[in-house]
Amino acid sequence: MKKFTALIATALLAVMTTFQTTMAADLENTLYLDLKDGRVVIELLPDLAPTHVARIKELTRKGFYDGIVFHRVIEGFMAQTGDPTGTGTGGSGEKLKAEFNAEPHVRGVLSMARSGHPDSADSQFFIVLEDAPHLDRQYTAWGRVSSGMEFVDAIKRGHPSSGAVDGPDKIVKMQVAADEKK
Repeated sequence: MKKFTALIATALLAVMTTFQTTMAADLENTLYLDLKDGRVVIELLPDLAPTHVARIKELTRKGFYDGIVFHRVIEGFMAQTGDPTGTGTGGSGEKLKAEFNAEPHVRGVLSMARSGHPDSADSQFFIVLEDAPHLDRQYTAWGRVSSGMEFVDAIKRGHPSSGAVDGPDKIVKMQVAADEKK
């Protein structure tokens, strides 16, 4: 009986350790994007875009995105942010090599903005508001909204022709879930 109890205890400990490791890994690949109306939870996709996910996490941990505006928001398309100048021309100063992948650009997907050159992504990204299949395999998708899309939907929209936003909404705070202070 003692051997059976010891075996059960060992098995339970192994399951709990695996669960805790999985939870820690999930928190390391989850972002919290706090907006004026609430929190957006983002699942990162390191298996599809490892370099981009690493860069987003690095910038997030430096506080780079805190206070940055959504400078371009087009109804029925996307909400773009990540430019410290708020003009659409700025970035962190480090370009990333494209990691185009098979993740479809459907509602809630996060993807890197770039210029005409495939390897020009930097710190700017966008959240897809409605399915945009014309972007598939042409932009690096690196995450997806798992909850809080209603707060993304509440981001102030820009001018219909350009997407430029007068008095734009800002990212209140962005953080890696594993780093959240309790």
